[in-house]
Amino acid sequence: MGVTVLLVDDEPLVRAGLRAVLGAQPDIEVVGEAADGAAVLPLVRHLRPDVVAMDVRMPLLSSRRAEP
Repeated sequence: MGVTVLLVDDEPLVRAGLRAVLGAQPDIEVVGEAADGAAVLPLVRHLRPDVVAMDVRMPLLSSRRAEP
C-alpha cells in the first residue's frame, strides 16, 4: 500500500494539477480534496490520510492553525 494524500487548496486548478501529478505515481493515492480550511479537520478524521498537502493561506482556516 502506498501513501495516501489529502489535497487542500482554495484554487480548483491547483488541486486538479496536484491530483494529476500525484495520481500518476503508482505509490500515491489522493483520497480527498478540500477547498477551504474549515473542511480539513473533519476530512482528516474521516479519511485518515498519511499526508495533508495544504496551502499556507486558506479561507476560514490557514494551515498554520489547522492542527487536530
